[in-house]
Amino acid sequence: MKVILTEKITKLGNIGDTVEVKTGFARNYLLPNNKAMRWTRENVALFEAKKAELVARQEKAKAQAESYVDAVKNAKFYMIRQAGDTGQLYGSVSSRDIARTLKEVAGVSIESAQVLLGSPIKTIGAFDTKIALHADVIVPVKIYVAQTQEEIDALVAGKKLTFGTKKVEEAEEVAAEAKAEEKPAEVAEEKAADAE
Repeated sequence: MKVILTEKITKLGNIGDTVEVKTGFARNYLLPNNKAMRWTRENVALFEAKKAELVARQEKAKAQAESYVDAVKNAKFYMIRQAGDTGQLYGSVSSRDIARTLKEVAGVSIESAQVLLGSPIKTIGAFDTKIALHADVIVPVKIYVAQTQEEIDALVAGKKLTFGTKKVEEAEEVAAEAKAEEKPAEVAEEKAADAE
């Protein structure tokens, strides 16, 4: 379907561009959200009449998005989730969760589609992503996912969390301590045996 864009859309075009899109994308997203209008001669003339207004609205939206940049950069995206011994989450952290956290922490309301996450986060750790406040205003953010606040503090400090091997290392330390305690007793018994 041929449409005229009424706002800048990333990877599609700028205001006033005539683009060919799939019919479902146009009918389900672009047209209902007033992001585009069907391409007809009448709509081309209507667009030219409204172009200055649309450009002004786009600039206003961009200025508003730029005013939120500092709030988004300073927001702390700390997600506490349940996970297994290997660090695999029992669920996932999706773009919807990040959008909800941004609203709670910084008071900035965005749609989940504005979180450029790619695929959901399914493990514990620190992850880089971006939030598109506007097509021209994209802010990089860091998402921290852990089981406890102490683990998040360790991730923020730059420490790497270990899973699975952590219990093995603790068991080895306990065994080494027990072995160290046994040796002096064995040495004392051997000395006593040698003295007899």
